[in-house]
Amino acid sequence: MKVYVGNLPWSVTDADLQNLFEPFGSVDSAQVVTDRESGRSRGFGFVEMAAQYAAEAIAKLNGREIDSRALRVNEAESKPRASSRF
Repeated sequence: MKVYVGNLPWSVTDADLQNLFEPFGSVDSAQVVTDRESGRSRGFGFVEMAAQYAAEAIAKLNGREIDSRALRVNEAESKPRASSRF
């Protein structure tokens, strides 16, 4: 299951994000989304892990404060694909 993590402090790295979720179960991937030009964090990221672990992580981490910022943690929604019209 893919989990969205929003309102991340700018200092959080991929490793920090993985470490935050690992107490709940095995993390398949953890990525902080960065700006293409500057390379700076955009303040959100995604974590992939098994559904049973993700549900507990969402319940326990949503609203948790890191560096005075309350995290928003929920199941990631699929981005609708843009249809190409000619």
